[in-house]
Amino acid sequence: MALALLAGCSAGQPASQSATTAIDAEHAGQFLAELGLEGLDAKQVIDQLDRLPQDQRPQNFTAQVKPTQLVLADESGRTANLPLPEDQYYLSAAPYVDQTHSCHFHSLTTCVGQLQGVEMKVKAVNSDTGEVLVDKGMESFDNGFIGLWVPRGITVDLEFTYQGKTAQTTVSTAGDENATCLTELQLV
Repeated sequence: MALALLAGCSAGQPASQSATTAIDAEHAGQFLAELGLEGLDAKQVIDQLDRLPQDQRPQNFTAQVKPTQLVLADESGRTANLPLPEDQYYLSAAPYVDQTHSCHFHSLTTCVGQLQGVEMKVKAVNSDTGEVLVDKGMESFDNGFIGLWVPRGITVDLEFTYQGKTAQTTVSTAGDENATCLTELQLV
């Protein structure tokens, strides 16, 4: 079983940061290039960073998923906010057996869940319409999370099944402060 010690999700910036300087849209491409993410939009950055092996995770910047934007921050305090698709919402879930941590906005560079590289059955359903959004086996990333792109502005019933144990929750993808990081999913 792929179990590991957990490191909490850090919503903070790299440790050496002292002041924040926002990068405007005109210079965002250059900033992304400096971070090794040249030519990628927010969705592509999220998909790439969440799937990285832990030993390849960047140490010189943080990337935090908020409901409407991806916030990138480097060691010098520069930040860039990349807009997420207007019709999609990113949920990153880390079901667990016996160890977890608190998290609200998923950090692509620091969040680590308990079950890494394991196959789970994942089901996501629109609570209001009953439309099945996801119903398949998915392997958790090396960081112990499973990432799901779901429609924005709905309520989603989620179910994760692993080795005969299940975790369920209901989340909203409406608003600007709802969670993107789901770690309170104990498999029982």
